Amino acid sequence: MQGFVNLNKPFGWTSHDCVAKMRKFLGLKQIGHAGTLDPAATGVLPLAVGKATRLLQFLPENKAYRATVKLGVRTTTDDLQGEVITQKTAKHLTLAAVKTALQQFQGKIEQIPPTYSAVQIGGKRLYQLARQGKTVKAPARTVEVFKIEILDWREGDFPEVDLAIACSAGTYIRAIARDLGTLLETGGTLAALQRTASSGFSLFNSLTFTELEAQLQAGNFQLLPPDTPLQHLQAVHVNTTDAKKWCQGQRITYQSNSSQLWRVYTEDGHFLGIAQSKNNFLFPLVVLTQSP
Repeated sequence: MQGFVNLNKPFGWTSHDCVAKMRKFLGLKQIGHAGTLDPAATGVLPLAVGKATRLLQFLPENKAYRATVKLGVRTTTDDLQGEVITQKTAKHLTLAAVKTALQQFQGKIEQIPPTYSAVQIGGKRLYQLARQGKTVKAPARTVEVFKIEILDWREGDFPEVDLAIACSAGTYIRAIARDLGTLLETGGTLAALQRTASSGFSLFNSLTFTELEAQLQAGNFQLLPPDTPLQHLQAVHVNTTDAKKWCQGQRITYQSNSSQLWRVYTEDGHFLGIAQSKNNFLFPLVVLTQSP
């Protein structure tokens, strides 16, 4: 059994909780996930099953989210799960002002990860240090926001703005909420977060645990093929002789001067694994089958 599950992660669950649940569902230990989601976030959490766990490192990295930012409030965790630090009315804010401020978050930006995050400093996670009462500021990192769009705006003492954000891996949406509030001089925090795309998977065809359980009970559950999230890599088809050699860990001749990753298939379209081309050879990196 090998392939992927496009899970729609429920609110309140850690990514590890989801892996543990899927292990019970399938009776299989070899399951991993791509792209950790905070417990308060929902949405796309790709799960790799069996030998497909070896493909996680090759998945595309870009993400997309739908986020709600509450303005006028600052919290310890930069979301509503933390303690309120400051709270003051932001009723004066206008949609035009928010639109103007959001322009500062397009393209490559410098971002300081939230105090409560999984970033490691001196071998310890920031959230572990924060829980010990130690205030440690993580160094700024460069991330890229490809697109940020306003979906809805709700006025009030603590106005809320819904955003669609497409970004690079490592981008903290909580930090965007915090920094937007700082820029507007009102404070801001993340009120809700849903990941709509991750690692080649989309929310559109994701499955909840309830739906997965129903499929398993009905006997019609199927894993997504291992090459499903790898369409960003070019494909190469090899003949039977070369396929056998390649699956045995041998390099095979391939006319390519570039050094890049490839999806490798037999002539009849059976997916074999991932190769790297170099000096007119294809070297096996991940072999998912012993022989075609």
